[in-house]
Amino acid sequence: METTATAIAHPNIAFIKYWGNRDAELRLPANGSLSMNLGGLFTRTCVRFDPALAQDEVWLNGQPLEGEPRERVVRFLDLVRGLAGRNLAARVESENNFPAGAGLASSAAAFAALALASTAALGLHLDEAVLSRLARRGSGSAARSVPGGFVEWQPGRGDADSYAFSIAPPEHWPLVDCVAIVEAAHKAVGSSQGHRLAATSPLQVARLVDAPRRLRVARQAIWRCDFEALAEIAEQDSMMMHAVMMTSRPPLIYWQGVSVDLMRAVASWRREGVAAFYTLDAGPNVHVICLPEYAENVQRRLQNFPGVREVIVAEIGGPARLVGVQG
Repeated sequence: METTATAIAHPNIAFIKYWGNRDAELRLPANGSLSMNLGGLFTRTCVRFDPALAQDEVWLNGQPLEGEPRERVVRFLDLVRGLAGRNLAARVESENNFPAGAGLASSAAAFAALALASTAALGLHLDEAVLSRLARRGSGSAARSVPGGFVEWQPGRGDADSYAFSIAPPEHWPLVDCVAIVEAAHKAVGSSQGHRLAATSPLQVARLVDAPRRLRVARQAIWRCDFEALAEIAEQDSMMMHAVMMTSRPPLIYWQGVSVDLMRAVASWRREGVAAFYTLDAGPNVHVICLPEYAENVQRRLQNFPGVREVIVAEIGGPARLVGVQG
């Protein structure tokens, strides 16, 4: 008998970044990280395990996935089948309402939704920590898209204790992310490949040594709703990650000219009294985090900024959730 489950998960934006793995296969991070989920942006994934299927079928936004992207999903499904002790092929249908592969954590939302939908479809009821650990195996940052609100991912000592958990619910501090899209195309070098290059940068060691301090400052800033403190540490952390990328061998330069112009502009706006700061993941698009009372102002400034193609506005979001189970 076929079983079907559908789940929704949100991408996240990290204030303290994850870059580099201690164990690439298990996706054990080189340092802890801290993020917030982006409500309104989501991946919806439906998984059907069906005895009539000869092999796994994987669809994204109405198109079949082929090659390595498909194999990555199949390997993840194999993990889930192993947990359930079942050997059924699956049809996976996934859709995003935001650009994929452009530094908007599409893989985070994708594997968080896939983890929840696939386990539910096979009758597994995993607690949040175990589900976060599982999602991590598909995409490291997916561990952070399982819990809701403000989320910390602890590096742990190994597979068993490397998972994410909420440090504050969405209602604790209603920050807004205004994402300036300067390039919506899929990036040439994906994050998984970039993580493997991190250790080739001479700056990665210094970044890792200081990571616990940055995590502590960011965590306390969120608990205290201290915008200035979060702005300062998040911008510094973003710069440190991109410095590692740029000094890796070969170098990774995700920024475009407009990305740099935007970073300078946001820093200038904050000096003028606009409560906003920037952070960039592995891509050229600039996330401008602001207090809710400044969201319209920031959105308008970004829409009028030369080189910005689109502005996506997201409030803080909740955890991955099931929206349907049948069979």
